[in-house]
Amino acid sequence: MSTQNTLSHLNSQGEANMVDVTEKAMTSRTATAQGFIKMSPETLALITTGQHKKGDVFAVARIAGIQAAKKCSDLIPLCHPLMLSKVQVDFAADSENSQVKVTSLCRLTGQTGVEMEALTAVSVACLTLFDMCKAVDPAMEIYGIKVLTKMGGKSGHWQATS
Repeated sequence: MSTQNTLSHLNSQGEANMVDVTEKAMTSRTATAQGFIKMSPETLALITTGQHKKGDVFAVARIAGIQAAKKCSDLIPLCHPLMLSKVQVDFAADSENSQVKVTSLCRLTGQTGVEMEALTAVSVACLTLFDMCKAVDPAMEIYGIKVLTKMGGKSGHWQATS
């Protein structure tokens, strides 16, 4: 069987289509994701001490990430619009590596998973940090965006191995 026949977003003719989840059970579903943004030590100090002239950079990036998760189906073709019951975006400053780890958690009771929403929350939060700090540090690097865990649905629990 070719890969094309096993992808759920392709029909039997290989055309893109939205997966029909009508008959799937409503279950509690959760996904977590993470990403990193590397920056200069000076930039990290600016945002962690609240000295950035644009204000609370983490607060703005948190709201952007939450808003992005809620808009995921508007951004990613074929994603189902979901009624999220929880979106959380957190930041951990790592001065030793001069970076910020961004994590997200998305949860709902529904018929499809929330991995894309968790990934979108992390991505947009990282992009917002970049946008707010690019004037002082245009060499920042966003990397390592991935799903950490997913729970719920018929596939049960999945966790990244590294």
